[in-house]
Amino acid sequence: MTTIRPAFIDFEASSLDLIASYPIEVGICMPDGTLHSWLICPHVLWQDWSESAEKIHGISRQTLEAEGVAASEVAHALNELLPEQVFCDAWTFDSFWLHRLFRAARIRPSFQLESISALLDSRQLRHWSAKRQQVISELGLPVHRAANDALILHKTWEWIALAEDSALPLAGHSRQA
Repeated sequence: MTTIRPAFIDFEASSLDLIASYPIEVGICMPDGTLHSWLICPHVLWQDWSESAEKIHGISRQTLEAEGVAASEVAHALNELLPEQVFCDAWTFDSFWLHRLFRAARIRPSFQLESISALLDSRQLRHWSAKRQQVISELGLPVHRAANDALILHKTWEWIALAEDSALPLAGHSRQA
């Protein structure tokens, strides 16, 4: 039986620019499936904004300014809640936005961000994308909202880990004896 119970994190951002973008929302899914999310009020130095990104995630800069939580409050909450390791599916982007968040908060993360690929063997990696799409369909949740995307990672991981534990073939594939 799999004893690994990972936590997952996802960010939404002002754009995909790895120089100017910043996190606008972060969501986490704890090992037990509990969700937490925060809209992040833009730091005074964060000016980047992409209209095309806004169309994808549906969060306006005005919403962030009105309803967002200070970066320092979000960073402290993440440090309190997350275990030593947390996993993401877009490490290059997520690590950049995590760094921007914690730099603005002037504290260090108490956890290590890792790629979901560190949890998976090559066979599981090959099936991840298809299973993720199936989970999205089954849950019927909008994607590109941080908590939803963290939950999708959690549910996809659970399915792949449980399939591995019970020696069940992954959907649409059979095992060779």
